[in-house]
Amino acid sequence: MTSTWAPLRIGVFRMLWLAVLGSQIGTWMQTVGAQWLLLGEPNAGTLVSLVQTAATLPVLLLALPSGVLADSFDRRRLLINVQVFQLATGVMLTGLTVTGQMTPPLLLLLTFVLGCGTAMTGPAYQAVIPELVPRSLIPSAAGLGAISINLARAIGPAVAGVLVARAGPATVFALNAFSFLVFAIALLLWRRDPQDNVAEPFVAALRAGGRYVRYAPIMRRLLLRSVVFVVPAVALWALLPLVASHRLGLDASGYGLLLAALGAGAVLGAMILPRLRAALSGTGMLAVASLTYAAVLAVLAVAREPAIAVIVLVPAGAAWMTVLTSLNAEVQLFLPGWVRARGLAGYQTAFFGAQAVGSLVWGVTADQIGLVGTFLIAAGLTAAGAATLLWAPLIPSGHLNRDPATPWPEPRLTHEPDPGIGPVVVEVAYTIPPDREAEFLEAMSEVRRSRLRTGAVQWGVFRAGETSGRMVELYVLSTWGEHLRQHGGRLTGADAEYDARVRALSTTPPKVVHMLSAQV
Repeated sequence: MTSTWAPLRIGVFRMLWLAVLGSQIGTWMQTVGAQWLLLGEPNAGTLVSLVQTAATLPVLLLALPSGVLADSFDRRRLLINVQVFQLATGVMLTGLTVTGQMTPPLLLLLTFVLGCGTAMTGPAYQAVIPELVPRSLIPSAAGLGAISINLARAIGPAVAGVLVARAGPATVFALNAFSFLVFAIALLLWRRDPQDNVAEPFVAALRAGGRYVRYAPIMRRLLLRSVVFVVPAVALWALLPLVASHRLGLDASGYGLLLAALGAGAVLGAMILPRLRAALSGTGMLAVASLTYAAVLAVLAVAREPAIAVIVLVPAGAAWMTVLTSLNAEVQLFLPGWVRARGLAGYQTAFFGAQAVGSLVWGVTADQIGLVGTFLIAAGLTAAGAATLLWAPLIPSGHLNRDPATPWPEPRLTHEPDPGIGPVVVEVAYTIPPDREAEFLEAMSEVRRSRLRTGAVQWGVFRAGETSGRMVELYVLSTWGEHLRQHGGRLTGADAEYDARVRALSTTPPKVVHMLSAQV
């Protein structure tokens, strides 16, 4: 059984993890300082709520583009440049605040700019984790990522409250800027091995990432499980301030205690996660965690004692962390390197989108029917989501070979076409005896998804009418460059296995013909 803390024994991972933790704490301090600075303004309630919107909206807008950039360029350099950009923004924010030049619109604009930096950092940093730790430690590394988020949520606002009260908002702005500098230095100290990142046209790369997710059943199932859990479960996070004040009669410090209980539960969940992973399957862990979370929502619907709320929020934090860490680790384990950041960006978009939609729905529902009915509905939907695991479980992926593979020989053409020429049609002809045809067509289902994941926009298999036993696979790519990327790194060991299984069923070596667009 692997300990949750095992990745911290690796020096590079430990250094970057601590740097990210510091940056996350700084971000929470920045949010508190910005909200405090706006308290004396007219319409303070609206302005204060807009701070959180300005900080998180960029994640929804920029997650997918940032994933494209992280897959197309050196991720370490990209992260360094983003931290330098955020450092400059933080210094500007601090200077304007110290000199009394900060206005509410400017503060919200700079908060949005910092949020853009956060959105650019997320996919790139998560995509480098498999480079920092062995594959067997990726689940533990994902757990440590969840721990850092919850520690930052607990430490950042508490420290910021003290500093703002004693030294003013400019102090926390300066410390947030300093956290970006620390992260940039940690990245500079990391000597990353050279990587074969190939810059692709932006729109084509964005489509390639979406196509990979669309034709990867494992990835689609992970996105589904994330949305099914988060939409009802986020009711707790969205409505906890109302529970604290309206149901439990707590002040701001009492609300902080409830958040601390959730954070403590998340840390506890990370510690027991290796034991759960050893005893249960991934689907089993999701079921237990979802049912636990549903039970907590039901208890909070009727609880009137703060002590009861604090007690039940500990397992809620553990369950929340268990679900999200498990799903995040599965995403990182499944995605191949060439599309990892784009896939993670898609996962983040689904996660934050589900949070945004769920928070809005539960807020409106609470206004209409009250907190008790809202929490009971959310509890029922969370339990129903757990029940759907019976017919939509996680699809195992641990047996898949995710290493890059180059099983195809280089195309030998009469001339070297321009990479931008297209469309391109690839024909692969097989000789399949009648008694192998059913097995061949079954095996081609995996080949179909492989071709479509790695670049094809159309695919089909045909039986030759004039020649017995001749089966022809045809697939279309938008450009010759897209097909060269299939040859040069997009295929994994699993793709090579699908291809080899089909080729083994042919009694003659498959014949490949590349047909290039001829302008008429």
